[in-house]
Amino acid sequence: MPGISTTSGNGVVFLLSAIFNDIIPWSIKIHNGSNEALMQYKINITSIAPLLEKLAESSDVYWVLQDPVYEDMLSDSRKMITNEKIDAYNEAAISILNSNSRNSKAKVKVFSVSKLIAEETIMKSSDGLHLPESSREISAMILMNIYCNKILKPIDGSCCQPQPPLTLIQKLAFCFFALSIIGYLILSFIYRNSHRKNKPCTDMESGEEKKPVTNTSPVSTLETLLHSFFKLGLIMAYFYLCDRANLFMKENKFYTHSSFFIPIIYILVLGVFYTENTKETKMLNREQTDEWKGWMQLVILIYHISGASTFLPVYMHVRVLVAAYLFQTGYGHFSYFWIKGDFGLYRVCQVLFRLNFLVVVLCIVMDRPYQFYYFVPLVTVWFMIIYATLAVWPQIVQKKANGNCFWHFGLLLKLISLLACIYFLANSQGVFEKIFSLWPLSTCFELNGNVYEWWFRWKLDRYVVFHGMMFAFIYLALQKRQVLLEGKGEPLFSNKISNVLLFISVVCFLTYSIWASSCKNKTECNELHPSVSVVQILAFILIRNIPGYARSVYSSFFAWFGRISLELFICQYHIWLAADTKGILVLIPGNPMLNIIVSTFIFVCVAHEISQITNDLARMVVPKDNATLLRRLLCIAGFFSGLLFLAAIQDQSRH
Repeated sequence: MPGISTTSGNGVVFLLSAIFNDIIPWSIKIHNGSNEALMQYKINITSIAPLLEKLAESSDVYWVLQDPVYEDMLSDSRKMITNEKIDAYNEAAISILNSNSRNSKAKVKVFSVSKLIAEETIMKSSDGLHLPESSREISAMILMNIYCNKILKPIDGSCCQPQPPLTLIQKLAFCFFALSIIGYLILSFIYRNSHRKNKPCTDMESGEEKKPVTNTSPVSTLETLLHSFFKLGLIMAYFYLCDRANLFMKENKFYTHSSFFIPIIYILVLGVFYTENTKETKMLNREQTDEWKGWMQLVILIYHISGASTFLPVYMHVRVLVAAYLFQTGYGHFSYFWIKGDFGLYRVCQVLFRLNFLVVVLCIVMDRPYQFYYFVPLVTVWFMIIYATLAVWPQIVQKKANGNCFWHFGLLLKLISLLACIYFLANSQGVFEKIFSLWPLSTCFELNGNVYEWWFRWKLDRYVVFHGMMFAFIYLALQKRQVLLEGKGEPLFSNKISNVLLFISVVCFLTYSIWASSCKNKTECNELHPSVSVVQILAFILIRNIPGYARSVYSSFFAWFGRISLELFICQYHIWLAADTKGILVLIPGNPMLNIIVSTFIFVCVAHEISQITNDLARMVVPKDNATLLRRLLCIAGFFSGLLFLAAIQDQSRH
């Protein structure tokens, strides 16, 4: 074991054992286990205890307990060395150290973990006295974790890291949620009491039930608001305890093919089992897009928890799933603006609120930058790009274009201009970084002091939203001209064309999979991904929609998950995975299967509840009346201004 370190200073670890602990077995042997030797040991410890406590005021001082022996293997000359006597020496040291110290900072810490390790490894000893080298290595590693982790703060481990101090913003957030919880409980108590007073009573003369004079009013907006924040406060407390308070253990991910593919097969079987008829048989109807988002989200979750990113073929296929989400963003928002022609402020605020509410709350509670939850900034920016492209003069919508085909060319010109801008930014990293490094954009898109991560994420799927918009434009144009056959059970085109397109789609789908599976270099494949990912996405859409029977059914199991897919993607960061997605949350140590069942159940329930809370708050916070909405926006702008001001103060204090 190491001896006494002669280095001093704040934060330096002192490890003491060589002078005293290594001589304990020999002291027991020489004195044949007599009590006189133990008494002398106590005197020696007592004499140095004040010195150690003085060192502990400015440094971390650790006392290593004497390791046990394996009595069955000891030679006859060492039989007097027993674990009972060793425990007596250890207890003496523990009772004497810190006995006079009243200052908690001057405590000598007992490094008892080495004794626990020795108890598990001493049976591998060659003589029953000396430990195998492996136990010493483990003890040294733990000691290094104790000292280094609180300085380096590695993201993939929480062992021996002190709990991060609460920031001012976090304290204010916790106060807000605490007040909301208290306010809701008080309001509920008052409401219940008033409800009891207004309860119908029986007329003693006629025997008929009397109704109270006062009218019962519906649940107030204030109560609904407080109820939402009451639930959200409890959920955020769970988030914080799981991934910030070091209350629960975390474990590393270890990828195996079975850990990824077996759950995939299982959920696919479940998805097929819960099959129902769709309400409409149009291409990419609501049930179908929910189903699509649902099974993709489940695959992505399994991909994350199994650590499958280390296996390149799986990584490339999951990249297509992320691209497909963005494809749906382009398709869905373009279709809405094109058909409805609604470019009002209410629609924009509703979408932005639903996309960003949870992430903003997590940024505050978990003290993480906005860009950390990269997918939400991605879909938010693309929504604003789609809106700006279609809302800018001249506003071209389906109703206007039906009267004159010239407007179709005008819209195509807009889309081509958008493609040119994307191409320019993709090939001008300096311009891109300058734009998003400007304040206040930099506060949203910087991660670790630069916007490179945002540049990488944006560039990786830069064309797929445009592809989604183009697909929506072509599909809606064909639908308007009744080129498509979207009746129940009917193929999408004539039988001959449908069969040809179906064959081409299957070939394209398999060709992409073969190419992705043969990838050898992630960087090179990522360079090609933005241009070729749309091939498999379009192939899947055609395979799913050309046959009439396939278009007429959907999986309600996958669709249910699809409706909460955004919440599932965000919540996994802290309450399913751990250490900011680098590890796995352990609620039940020692039983991995039970742990994953329990943590998954809680995770899915929380995501569903947050989805409900977001919808409820969106209806209250974003009113349809423009005048009221503008006042709310001013309040929100003031809130974010205050948040930026507090964040600037925090950054200054940290530096």
